Amino acid sequence: QVQLVESGGGLVQAGDSLRLSCAASGITFRSSYTMGWFRQAPHQEREFVAAISRTGNPLYAASVKGRFTISRDNANNTLALQMNSLKPDDTAVYYCAAAPFGSNWNSPATYNYWGQGTQVTVSS
Repeated sequence: QVQLVESGGGLVQAGDSLRLSCAASGITFRSSYTMGWFRQAPHQEREFVAAISRTGNPLYAASVKGRFTISRDNANNTLALQMNSLKPDDTAVYYCAAAPFGSNWNSPATYNYWGQGTQVTVSS
């Protein structure tokens, strides 16, 4: 059974940093899984934040490029998202996701497995 568990969310002020983590079980990172982060604000669709291939190639949404960094530890089956210079617009529930195949990494439909999400709130 695949399980993804996010942690690290919280309430911060604009300009602060947060580091999200995702612990995976039931899958092996060293396989072909691409891992991604998505977020969903109230009354909005789930949107792509960042993804990282099995070999470590990252892809970022334009809105977070230069502020967020995605990384993975294949040995420990963990995924991280370092978020710097946070803005109130970054407020959302952040989800970790895993995709065993496919190529459209910025589409939620590509991902088979999802975590429950962690809330990030950025005050102005």
